[in-house]
Amino acid sequence: MVRFRAKLLDVAGIIHLSRVVATLSKVAKTCVLRLTPDKVFFVLSDRTAQATGMRIWCNLEQGNFFDDYRIEGRDETNQILLELVTEQLSRALKTALTAASVKIKLTNKHTPCLTLEINTQASATRTRSVTHDIPATLVPAKLWSDFEEPPMPRYQVSICLPALKTLRHAVDRLKNLSNYLILSANNVGNFSLEVETDDVSVRTQFKDLDNPVVENCPVSEQTGDPEHMVSARVDIRKFGQFLQAQQINPTRIVCNILENRAVHCFVLHDDMHLQYFLPVVVR
Repeated sequence: MVRFRAKLLDVAGIIHLSRVVATLSKVAKTCVLRLTPDKVFFVLSDRTAQATGMRIWCNLEQGNFFDDYRIEGRDETNQILLELVTEQLSRALKTALTAASVKIKLTNKHTPCLTLEINTQASATRTRSVTHDIPATLVPAKLWSDFEEPPMPRYQVSICLPALKTLRHAVDRLKNLSNYLILSANNVGNFSLEVETDDVSVRTQFKDLDNPVVENCPVSEQTGDPEHMVSARVDIRKFGQFLQAQQINPTRIVCNILENRAVHCFVLHDDMHLQYFLPVVVR
């Protein structure tokens, strides 16, 4: 028997959680919600990852969102993994943006559900309650290893990206020219977006960006000129989906590139950490 119950009373926390889930819903039709005593994880479900090639890992410190949080898992790890439709959770949270409180609990209504009880102040003396039952599938323990944090690639360049709004504007112009986008960066703060076709080559360049040291990210041994541009080719639509993360007002966005092999993006916020692994398209 597993049990989960949580409560949000802070409007800012409700809005922020809603924005996080809305961002994920634009990329993943389904996700696995991994609940632990200290953190809440959203992981792109394995089936979706196989179909799109994109992997997503998002973790939230539960203490920064929930005013009450109780969990009873099946074993000593005290965790629960649920697979659910991301858009359904997003729609439910959007109805809570002006709520006085939101209660979230695991229920069994012919099938396991993540139930949201949303209470709003209808008047000075009257409250209104709305309940959303989101069907969920309990992930068996034998599959939990599929939803551990993915290993970090050994990258050659790590660079802080420009504002997502600026990148979206550039990508929106380039996507009319090609289905693929070449991301390039070096270790002296240069970054570029480029499309190449038989008829045209267009590049947008950014300079004087930071090359950060990201905790827990292994750096490959640097060889050659630090001004050498390390590049990887990705699906321009998938990169555009990543840019939807502007909804959560990140404090920093970091892109790691391994030449023609891996693109790994971090979206960093004070109380959350979102990772995207974009599939590289070989010419």
